[in-house]
Amino acid sequence: MPNFTPEDLLLYLYKETSTEQLTEMEEELKNNWPLREKLAVMKTAMERLNNITVAPRTEVVLNVLRYANRSKVTTS
Repeated sequence: MPNFTPEDLLLYLYKETSTEQLTEMEEELKNNWPLREKLAVMKTAMERLNNITVAPRTEVVLNVLRYANRSKVTTS
């Protein structure tokens, strides 16, 4: 029975494994329930990370605009 690490599971999820390792991993996933569970958790995390949208806080944007406005006044 091969011993797969979390790194191996990540490579599998991102389709970056060799064909030999891919075959071994798929065979092991058929018979190894805990490994399937770990893969499911990692897949869920990957999907959530892909859906995150990052935006600056309104306060930060306003500070930048105020700074730009002050700089514009002093250089004019």
